[in-house]
Amino acid sequence: MSKRDDALFGEADDRVESVTDFTRRVKTLLETGMRAGWVRGEISNLRAQASGHVYFSLKDAGAQLSAVLFRGDAMKQTVKLRDGLQVVVFGQVSVYEARGQYQLIVRAVIEDGVGRLQREFEELKQKLAGEGLFDPERKKPIPPMPATVGFITSPTGAAVQDFLRILTRRDWRGRVVVLPAKVQGEGAAAEMIAMLQTAQTLGIFDLLVIGRGGGSIEDLWAFNEEPLVRAVAACDVPVISAVGHEIDFTLCDFAADARAETPSAAAELISSHFVEAVERVNQAGENLRFQLIDAVENARQRLEHAQSRLRLLSPAAHIEQGYLRLDDYANRLAASLKAGVQERRHELAARRADLLRVSPEYRIQSESQKLLSLWKRLQSVSPASVLQRGFVIMRDEDGQPVARRQGVATGRKLQAEFGDGSLPVRVE
Repeated sequence: MSKRDDALFGEADDRVESVTDFTRRVKTLLETGMRAGWVRGEISNLRAQASGHVYFSLKDAGAQLSAVLFRGDAMKQTVKLRDGLQVVVFGQVSVYEARGQYQLIVRAVIEDGVGRLQREFEELKQKLAGEGLFDPERKKPIPPMPATVGFITSPTGAAVQDFLRILTRRDWRGRVVVLPAKVQGEGAAAEMIAMLQTAQTLGIFDLLVIGRGGGSIEDLWAFNEEPLVRAVAACDVPVISAVGHEIDFTLCDFAADARAETPSAAAELISSHFVEAVERVNQAGENLRFQLIDAVENARQRLEHAQSRLRLLSPAAHIEQGYLRLDDYANRLAASLKAGVQERRHELAARRADLLRVSPEYRIQSESQKLLSLWKRLQSVSPASVLQRGFVIMRDEDGQPVARRQGVATGRKLQAEFGDGSLPVRVE
């Protein structure tokens, strides 16, 4: 170690501490070396947890201090905490080791009046309102279809991107000119006033929008400065104030001819009439198309009907109808003649049948058929027919048929008659 290092670290403790040990030593020094006391400041970043603990910051023009009000102490307080409230708190300094952060453990809260910025806001608001600067009679109507819109804002901020994205998504056909200016910090109000004056001098704008995204009251304070508020109220061109995220109000909101909760809402407001007009035009076009279709269809039907009537009334149509009637009469006559001839044929056939039934030839044929039938029946039961079917007739010496076995003696001679001849047999 060099002499310079010895001079620098000679008085230091050679022991190396961990972060935890060092932080605990700092915590002990702060908590034992500083007595509890009263602190005045303005509340900001207020957060109430579900556990009942309340976290906030105390700040003034030169510094900021983290503070916590634990549930037990929070339930005892009568002051309703809010951002911007000027208070006097009693508490003890402590160190939150996990973050190495010191904070004030608050035990009591006393309201010390409205915060400086909030007080200035209310005082200026009352003053300008008393002058009639916010009166509705002073406000100019917002043009429903602005062709050219000037947007006074930071060209690098998210507000202008949101604004342009909404207009593009809604297919707005106007022109947007970004008038660049600071929207926060020292000199922001002056730059926005200069842009307002430039816009009026150019004379090309139908509408102006002045705004930015949301933030704390300090971030938005430029829009509460009196010169800017008066410039907005005195502008010859209609102005929409679009500052903050819905719940944030500035004095420019009251002085402008219209207020939009956000830059995106301003874009929707500007393009709303255009979108409605486009929808009406589209609807009208659709209705016109349907009406044209209906008109053409009705005209086509009327034309076809007229053509049909014309065809019916034309000489050619009459001749064609005459041909049709002539053909119909010819067909009906032919059918009638054919039916008459057929009927006469049926009658002739019936008379012929009647005549045949009473003629001698018919009777002879009929009786011959009967005789032939009787002869066939007689032949079917004759002995020869029976023998032809395989039967045998036994006869004795006298030629008489032997019908029973009984009475036929042994040695007796018989004659067996077959279908194809006779054969002598003897009884054994």
